[in-house]
Amino acid sequence: MTYTKQTREKMSLALEHLKDELKGIRTGRANTSMLDNIFVEIYGSSMRIKDIASITAPEARQLLITPFDRQNTAAIGKAIEKANLGFTLIVDANCIRIKIASMDESTRKEMVKLCQKRCEEAKVSIRNIRREINDAVKKEKLPEDVTKKEEKEVQELTDKFCKEAEDITSKKEKEIITI
Repeated sequence: MTYTKQTREKMSLALEHLKDELKGIRTGRANTSMLDNIFVEIYGSSMRIKDIASITAPEARQLLITPFDRQNTAAIGKAIEKANLGFTLIVDANCIRIKIASMDESTRKEMVKLCQKRCEEAKVSIRNIRREINDAVKKEKLPEDVTKKEEKEVQELTDKFCKEAEDITSKKEKEIITI
């Protein structure tokens, strides 16, 4: 039995998680995915903003949130303030406007550090998957040459996915640094 497919699937999930994490990191421009990880307490449960409102970016430095139910406007505004993302909010009766300030050099450096931290977390996850699969291969008591072959394939996948994580992160870093 080959473990290559199983390894590839698990490592792909780790990369998808990294991409989702990087979407929420601020760049110099307005991006609707910046609010993906913010939850609002409404109707007795916790819901994501994009599930209860439409989010658009009418300008490069502005987000516009229009709740499907106008009564939720204040709760959404409070949830965004509570998330402490450094946005300036203007809460109207029907919508919320978010002004995104331009980032100074120190803020950009902090965002790049955050990207690198997320990348390292993804690489640790990928290496944990490698260890997990290698342990499973060893438990199966296969012939030594088959075991070595499987371990080599898993290591090649690990190297490939770690490199891909670095590439994704460097792309995001360039986006952050670009003024």
